[in-house]
Amino acid sequence: MPTSPEENPNPKVKSSATAKKRRSSLSDIWFNKDTQALKQLVLQMRAQSVSNSTTPPSESESDIQSLTLEDPEPTRFSSAPDYTTLLSDKLLLSVLSKLPEQQHISNSLVCKRWCKLSGKLVRSIKLFDWEFLESGRLSYRFPGLIDIDLVRAFVKSRRNSGIVMSHRLISVHLDSSSIDGGFVRKEGFLGKEVIDGGVKVLVEGCANLRRIALMNASVEGLGYLGEKCETLQELELHFCDDFALKGLSGCRNLQILKLVGCIDGLYNSMVSDIGLTILAQGCPRLLKLELIGCEGSYDGIKAIGQCCQMLEELILCDHRMDGGWLSALSYCSNLKTLKLQCCKVLDSRPGPDEHLGSCSTLEDLHLQQCQLRDKQGVRALFMVCGTVRELVFGDCWGLDNTIFASASVCRSLKILSLEGCSLLTTEGLDSIVQSWKEIERLKVVSCYNIKDSEITPELATLFSVLKELKWRPDSRSFLSSGLEGTGIGQKGGRSLRRK
Repeated sequence: MPTSPEENPNPKVKSSATAKKRRSSLSDIWFNKDTQALKQLVLQMRAQSVSNSTTPPSESESDIQSLTLEDPEPTRFSSAPDYTTLLSDKLLLSVLSKLPEQQHISNSLVCKRWCKLSGKLVRSIKLFDWEFLESGRLSYRFPGLIDIDLVRAFVKSRRNSGIVMSHRLISVHLDSSSIDGGFVRKEGFLGKEVIDGGVKVLVEGCANLRRIALMNASVEGLGYLGEKCETLQELELHFCDDFALKGLSGCRNLQILKLVGCIDGLYNSMVSDIGLTILAQGCPRLLKLELIGCEGSYDGIKAIGQCCQMLEELILCDHRMDGGWLSALSYCSNLKTLKLQCCKVLDSRPGPDEHLGSCSTLEDLHLQQCQLRDKQGVRALFMVCGTVRELVFGDCWGLDNTIFASASVCRSLKILSLEGCSLLTTEGLDSIVQSWKEIERLKVVSCYNIKDSEITPELATLFSVLKELKWRPDSRSFLSSGLEGTGIGQKGGRSLRRK
């Protein structure tokens, strides 16, 4: 019997009209091209995103309501819709933060919104254009800065200048008219008033700074920095005189300070015992202090030791200290690391041994590119630092067997590193190393007067019990140690001929 189209030929199977309704999924909406459902879904996503976002959307509600699946594909001259506007600032910022840091610049070129969000991810920057700071664009563009270096922006120079002055600490472009007598003219630097104004603009927009590098700042500028940036922990200060250091008293949480008094060929400012005393009284919480090209004497180092009782690391680079300053190290009651770099003289007049004292907490002593020809000064240094456990020599001039023998007073030494000490011989090394009963690690690199053929059986026995040994006094020793165990280079051994 024929059935009508409205009737179900199979009564056991339920019709679609009587079937239980099921919620449509996103895939069903997309593949079935349910335009109305898709519009509703997009509007719901947008409403939820806009409620959590502070950035106004670039598309109107009418533009989104007009989206349909039947719209033709955009031509090469038309712009595709920006679906990132459906995401809140917080969500998009979270996505951008997962990308590599080197991609932040390219991301900022997409649109104004991406530019502003990418700027929030930048934490460290080196400024070359002071006008960019004064105009307020720096703090607006990078509001999340915690580390900024302004040193290169303090020197007036043309951007297309072909003269570059490079130093271990700084590299700047200069004009030929700004150099006079081997130093940069004062007119070549920004004035203190200009610098103070720029610092105020900076800290008003970036109050969460933790590290900053400044040059030629005044008391007012440093005081304003300490007042507004309570989280400031590290400061690098160039071209500063004694009385400007009074402004550091407001930096209550300052822990790391790098003070540069003089750089040969660039600028010359004086930091003496007066400045070191002011510094010590204003920054009692210092953990690390680095003095470069600074003057001073016993009184300045003593003030630092008495006031900065938490100081753990002291670095002196190219110092101009008067004789007798070494004995003041005994006042640094918590000092653990002492580094001397590029020092022409350690101490010209250390004084009698009974007045030297001892730095009982010192553990590490590093000497890098120092002149060690003065036997009296080197001997005084080792007497003050007699408790060290690690001793490092790096490219030091004048370190011969006699000078090195004065290090035998360091009875508790466990780690010794020698690099670039060409005057030291195997005999001089052997006689001193054997006196250190607790030595565990030894490094000998580029010491060309130390020969493998001169190693004594006692020294070889010591090498066998060390925890770590890096033995490369010359290229030949490096080759022998590299081929050890392979049979290459021995009589009757393997050869390097190709098969």
